[in-house]
Amino acid sequence: MAGVAALALVWLLLWADYRADLVRAEREPAFQADFELTDHRGMFRTQEDFTGLWMLVFFGFANCPDVCPTTLSEVAAIMKGLGDDAEQVQPLFISIDPERDTPSALADFVPRFEAGIIGLTGTPDQIATTSDTFKIFYEKIEEASTPDGYTMSHSSQLFLFGREAGYVASWAYGTPAEEILADLRERIAQ
Repeated sequence: MAGVAALALVWLLLWADYRADLVRAEREPAFQADFELTDHRGMFRTQEDFTGLWMLVFFGFANCPDVCPTTLSEVAAIMKGLGDDAEQVQPLFISIDPERDTPSALADFVPRFEAGIIGLTGTPDQIATTSDTFKIFYEKIEEASTPDGYTMSHSSQLFLFGREAGYVASWAYGTPAEEILADLRERIAQ
């Protein structure tokens, strides 16, 4: 009888620890946005500059022929669709091509989308560190027919980070802007 009671006690203690871990995991984001990069105006930026705002983050490169401009056009539609709530969201475009995407190159690229997007770039080491933090993939691919003889392969999801830079959600490339907008509106309203 004492053995059964001891087993029951151990089980209850383990169950309580398990439940506490579940609750903690539900409250804590999978990861935090963390970066130290230069924006398209030449200003040094970190995630702390956007505390209090939702961040829509996309990784890409200015010479991208399709995925990047398509996604940034969708971000522009989302920002327009937010109306007055757009003040609560900061879209960020983080370059994975620091060789070509200098601040001046991004200053020419990101304003084309008229959505208040901030372009971010850095040294190859800064970009590698940032991509590790965000758990994204990118690689340089030699291709003679492209500008400068190479293109970039990369993850193409759009990330959402909360007001304290914690990961909230991501949407795969091709998710309709209307779907993202509806989800984002719901989250902002909470």
